[in-house]
Amino acid sequence: MTQSLLDETHDPSATSWVESANAPDTEFPLANLPFGIFRHDFEERPRVGIAIGDRVLDCLATVHEGLFSAVDPAVKAALTSWSLNALMALGREDARKVRRVVHRLLRADTAEGKGARAVAADVLASTDSIGMRVPAEIGDYTDFYASVHHATNVGSMFRPDDPLLPNYKWMPIGYHGRASSIVASGASVRRPRGQTVARPEGPSAVTPSARMDYELEVGAYVACGNRQGDTIALAQADDYLFGLCLVNDWSARDVQQWEYQPLGPFLAKNFATSVSPWVVTLDALEPFRVPATVRPSEDPALLPYLEDATDRTRGGFGITLEVWLRTAAMRIAGAGAERLSRGDFSSMYWTLGQMLTHHASSGCNLRPGDLIASGTVSGPERGSRGCLLELAWRGQEPITLSTGETRVFLQDGDEITMRGWCERDGFRRIGFGECAGELRPALADVPGASSN
Repeated sequence: MTQSLLDETHDPSATSWVESANAPDTEFPLANLPFGIFRHDFEERPRVGIAIGDRVLDCLATVHEGLFSAVDPAVKAALTSWSLNALMALGREDARKVRRVVHRLLRADTAEGKGARAVAADVLASTDSIGMRVPAEIGDYTDFYASVHHATNVGSMFRPDDPLLPNYKWMPIGYHGRASSIVASGASVRRPRGQTVARPEGPSAVTPSARMDYELEVGAYVACGNRQGDTIALAQADDYLFGLCLVNDWSARDVQQWEYQPLGPFLAKNFATSVSPWVVTLDALEPFRVPATVRPSEDPALLPYLEDATDRTRGGFGITLEVWLRTAAMRIAGAGAERLSRGDFSSMYWTLGQMLTHHASSGCNLRPGDLIASGTVSGPERGSRGCLLELAWRGQEPITLSTGETRVFLQDGDEITMRGWCERDGFRRIGFGECAGELRPALADVPGASSN
């Protein structure tokens, strides 16, 4: 596994001439510099941007100002594209070079920073005047089931005597999702209609889902990819991962319960998946790497292709994750959102490297911009469960909010916001931004009805 060494971009004492980036509570200090795709309010063309404090560095404008002279022509071309795919395709090393160049451009004490500050009005955009997009043209999306706590909780609801299926601890379990319905944070989500049943044996009827849920997940964008027929060794997996984001895998649990056997999720999960707009690179996350979860001695030994000493010692990521709910009643009353859970990504049973390696082990070709999601991130405590199915225990333990409202599943008008951040002594705290979306009512069952 190629390791990115700590360098000057991780220096906690470095300050930026963008003053908001120096605030202790900012998600986007000089040590973060995540990539995203944005659009100015006055034009249609999307642009590559890099978050810094409450501003965004416009990479197209920065190239035009000649401030990226230190990078290769192919990198400049990628920075002037309308998605991150071109930069992802170049690989981790070129993205690392961009990070180092941008770090110097935005520092308060460098000659490069002095030059960039002189044209700040041309190269910086305010977050108030732009709209964020899905950061990549996602060709394929795969969702895993990598939290043993989540898998055990859900399994015990249906198979209390034997919650984990026999294959769970032998390989990362996943399914292919629907890339076309991935939306950026802030987009509303329509409650889907689907086949549901009142009794396990049927009959079924087409109804709006009555058991809408969210799933708190972490996503990873693929970098350079592999050729069809080739595999990816776990020791090299980090070279194929560009960066991480937050994911909300919206789920219609009643539709899922009726359709998932024998082939797994389908319509219950293909109507919408929300992603946060910023991609936090693996280089920014370097100080927050942690060991993989220790497997109990009674668990089966890993097969050789899923075993690597470096992945074992630093395959995890210490990311704190939260889910917040704001109901329609809260908005009317002017009340803020209420936290439902807090967990940590370090609790996952399978690492992102293992997920990627297993995905490619059949010769499946992963491509730049493909998205891999972790599955619901749940911890061992009740307060760290990453979906309502677990928190309200399949509807048997309703959650009471401070307003007196209760929830077992989501209601129309509910807004879910996911947040994530990393912190460690000796380094700047960095964040992921928000992954938010509001659940809207189902369309009326009228031929030709539209969402307008």
